[in-house]
Amino acid sequence: MAEPETGAAAHYVLGASCKTEKVNVDRDVWMLPNADFCVASSDEAFMIIKRFEQCEIEVPQQAGMAKGVLRQVGASDAAWSRHSRDLHMVEGCVLESAEEITAATLGNRPLVSRTEFDLSDGRQVMIEYPVKTINVSERDDYYQVDTGPVLFPDLSIGHDPFVGNFRLAYVAHKCPTWAEFIVNVPTPLASGVYVDHYSKPVRLDVRNLMIELVQK
Repeated sequence: MAEPETGAAAHYVLGASCKTEKVNVDRDVWMLPNADFCVASSDEAFMIIKRFEQCEIEVPQQAGMAKGVLRQVGASDAAWSRHSRDLHMVEGCVLESAEEITAATLGNRPLVSRTEFDLSDGRQVMIEYPVKTINVSERDDYYQVDTGPVLFPDLSIGHDPFVGNFRLAYVAHKCPTWAEFIVNVPTPLASGVYVDHYSKPVRLDVRNLMIELVQK
């Protein structure tokens, strides 16, 4: 992500999800109520996202454990004694057509996609993600990415630092010029009851690339 005035880049990484747990115990590992747990972070800041069975439920703090807040934001160097994002960079080849993308998919070759767009405040966003699921057709000559989760910026949250403005989303696209996201937001289930669910569709004009990783 690039800032509009300075052009300074900030790189955020979404970690894999796990479940809330007690660590280094001999039994009763899983915390109750249990939550999906994932971390988004840059070198400077982090956000922990916890998703319980309902939004805004009261979760008592257990001995020796962090509070059960849904979105916890802070400085990375204050949260962990060691924090690193170990990214392995490899070469890639841009695929120019649905035929090339279909051939790579059916050949079981690893794909990464890149989606770029601008926010209303001028920030430039580039989301890069592994293509874990995709539809292809040799007969009809099309592909359609449907994969995630990815980090999706939501300026309506209004958080500082910026890492607190991300939501989880899945992304779909089939051409270089647009993408649709389905965003995880508090979703009404019954009167006064909300759950975290992928329920908010967002369509954007974007710049998509499909990239085949070069295996050596």
